[in-house]
Amino acid sequence: MFHVAALILTVLISVSGISLAFLSQRYWFARAWRFAGRIDRPESRKRVRGALISMLVAIAIVAVVSVARNMRGVVSHGSWVLAFFSFWLASSIFSYLCIKTVHGAESLWRSFQARSSDKPAIPVASPHLVVSGARAEKIDHSRRYFFQSAGVLAGVAPFVSAAYGFAAERFRFYVNEVEIPVANLPHALDGLRITQLSDIHIGSYMPVAQVRRAVGMANELCGDLVVVTGDFLTRRGDPLEDCITELSRLQAPLGVWGCNGNHEIYAQAEQKSAELFQKFGMKLLRHENAEICWQGSAFNLLGVDYQRQRDDYGVRARMLPGVESLVRRDVPNILLSHNPNSFPRAAELGIELSLAGHTHGGQVKFEILDHRWNAAEFFTPYVAGLYRRPILGSSSLNDAEALGFRQATAPQSHVSSAIYVNRGLGTIGAPIRLGVPPEITLITLRRAV
Repeated sequence: MFHVAALILTVLISVSGISLAFLSQRYWFARAWRFAGRIDRPESRKRVRGALISMLVAIAIVAVVSVARNMRGVVSHGSWVLAFFSFWLASSIFSYLCIKTVHGAESLWRSFQARSSDKPAIPVASPHLVVSGARAEKIDHSRRYFFQSAGVLAGVAPFVSAAYGFAAERFRFYVNEVEIPVANLPHALDGLRITQLSDIHIGSYMPVAQVRRAVGMANELCGDLVVVTGDFLTRRGDPLEDCITELSRLQAPLGVWGCNGNHEIYAQAEQKSAELFQKFGMKLLRHENAEICWQGSAFNLLGVDYQRQRDDYGVRARMLPGVESLVRRDVPNILLSHNPNSFPRAAELGIELSLAGHTHGGQVKFEILDHRWNAAEFFTPYVAGLYRRPILGSSSLNDAEALGFRQATAPQSHVSSAIYVNRGLGTIGAPIRLGVPPEITLITLRRAV
């Protein structure tokens, strides 16, 4: 039954997405066609309209070729054509929705005004009158100007914002340095530095050259340990080996460690990722742990594949199954888990620190009336940054309550577990970041007071 419902939902979402893409492209083509019709010279008008038809055909060809290549598992490596096409599609759809929202608001306002009027307007001699036969109607110029201005702003703002997020912010790698108090941390491990990368998504939106640049920036931080928390690629056909080859240039005295993400599942590349890590002298932890010694003290590093929240039948799955046997009580535990929603279970198991990714920080963040809106908030309370919750015996604390245990407000008297959620390097869906810069994290461990 669940499979049927999931299939129906998938079909509905797909049909809605395709319909929205078609309607938005038809809208913008019609607007451009009418604009070209205002050109006085016939030859120039024909050239402009010919160019519009050529652009429409090119967009259709790129769309068909992209779908066909994705179905065959073949993706261009860092293709700017596909990246630009995705940028145009995302920004044009969003702009179309904004414009239609303004038009809808205007229609509702007109309907409200018509219904609230008890009797017809009395004609008054004025330059603001439009007379048609015996009927005269007063035009509200301020209202018309407001909706016209709102329509223009709604159409332009998404394109300008998306262009900035596409051309500038998505490759503006940001180094975030954070200190994390860790329960049960020995004196010798106080000050241990961990460099974290996540969600690289090498492929059409993330060229190899940018991965190389990020690796160079990470090496400049001189971390004692480097971890990469999943999503090396996006889909089958992405250059996984190129990505891990670049990651092999990472340098740290305690080595380079990682875990798989959900896109390794989609690309059927979980085992291949582990093999490539091993080939280049790194270690991908797949439901495994390793004792790492530093300055005479040890900590337990654990890593798991992507933790699903529901099984194939739609039943809520238990996070971190079987990890109990990997957790140690004599040394601190650090967990690499791509999905931050495994954090409550990790705290129950007594894991002092979790490192995750997956959310991309939402990729796009808006602030409206002092409220920050982020898409990632719809599927996790752990969007980006540092969070804390009581360690052990915390099963009664729900995810919403856990937000009260963020670093800024967490009572220091609590013996708490911490998670850091990295914003990732790459993008998914659309090659755009706004207000959520790609992140390289340098974590310094401190003894909890």
